[in-house]
Amino acid sequence: MGRNSYFKEDLMIKIKKNVLEFILSASKNTYPREFIGLLRKNEKDEISEVLIIPRSTYGRGFSAVDLTMVPYTSKYCGSIHSHPLPSFRPSKNDLLFFSKMGGIHIVASYPFFRENVHAYNEKGEELKFIIV
Repeated sequence: MGRNSYFKEDLMIKIKKNVLEFILSASKNTYPREFIGLLRKNEKDEISEVLIIPRSTYGRGFSAVDLTMVPYTSKYCGSIHSHPLPSFRPSKNDLLFFSKMGGIHIVASYPFFRENVHAYNEKGEELKFIIV
């Protein structure tokens, strides 16, 4: 294995299988409203938790986190939200939110299967991820 392939693999986002399953389940259970939460990594640099923030808004066509309810000790790396339509592309409002909330953002789109989950950086550029 050459240096380039190691480097590319090192840049890939890692997400725990149980976290991905939770995201899909929460998205299905919130449908037709949007689900939203914050992501946290473990010591292995894997996305290992979804933080559910009190007073978050799960609306039809929008979602929001009440930032006053995020504990200051929370070390989050980004966000998750669902799209109740088959589109997984971030909206202008999504991109604004991404720019303020960390470097990894996951969008789960209807009908909420593994292939309907996409990850983005804070600029809205798609990131590759693997399930661990």
